Amino acid sequence: MILNYITWDVNPEMFSIGPLTVRWYGALWATGILLALWIVTKLYKNEKLPDEWMDKQFVYMVIGVIVGARLGHCLFYEWHELPKPVEFLGITFKYGNPFLAKPWEMLYIWQGGLASHGGALGLMVAMHFYNKNVTHKGFIWGFDRLVIGAAITGACIRLGNLMNSEIYGSVTDMSWGFIFVRDPRGDGLPHHPTQIYEMLYCLVTFVVTWWMYWKKQAYRRIGLIFGVFLILIFGTRFLLEFIKLDQEAFESGMILNMGQWLSIPFIIWGIYLLINSKNRIVPIEKPKPTAQKSKKHKPKKGKK
Repeated sequence: MILNYITWDVNPEMFSIGPLTVRWYGALWATGILLALWIVTKLYKNEKLPDEWMDKQFVYMVIGVIVGARLGHCLFYEWHELPKPVEFLGITFKYGNPFLAKPWEMLYIWQGGLASHGGALGLMVAMHFYNKNVTHKGFIWGFDRLVIGAAITGACIRLGNLMNSEIYGSVTDMSWGFIFVRDPRGDGLPHHPTQIYEMLYCLVTFVVTWWMYWKKQAYRRIGLIFGVFLILIFGTRFLLEFIKLDQEAFESGMILNMGQWLSIPFIIWGIYLLINSKNRIVPIEKPKPTAQKSKKHKPKKGKK
């Protein structure tokens, strides 16, 4: 008999003002983005980079993450079993995506549905244009700094998932198992609170990359910080998916679920960046000597 568990019955809504409702999830998303902005601003100031670079990056980052996360959810996870299989070009399709018929509904962000892998892809597209139009220092150069703040954003988002009582793990008899009372699809049994596990590995990733930047000057090796970030975040995500419940029905028959398949390319990329960073060292720029004004020596007065 399972005796030890935690009953999680938190209201996902922070407060309401008339028709306007503010949810924990949205507030934590915004908090995570602002914290990332504050962290990356400190890094830019440390390297004496132009202030306007940070202002422009904030715009690129917000648009890229939100648009990418929404499109990722709609295209990766909204596949549902069709009432009747459809044959097209000799291929039988058992699942369909409603957004393919009504693509404009992808813009309905208020209906919920954001995917972290989509957010990562959207951020990469945004950073490509940010580098092309603003910094001209290289795509990976920007990510070596941005991902330190992004790790905190990830922790905030997972806390938001906890407040929503969503995306949790399989049934457990561990004393820290959570019964998610407000999940309409819940079974009343304690489950692994994988939202907390993911929040913790995001915080660990932040500490590691922060330490690498300030203590080891790892930003001098292009791709090192970014590579470590990808391996830690998506490597841990890949392993954790083994104890997470499938988000959609179509994942039940897959060897690996959607989250794991989407994580593999990021892990491989991280390993490549880690290895390649050995040959991409940026030398420390020595300060240029300032020209000293020549002092005019007054002629010594002769003795009378």
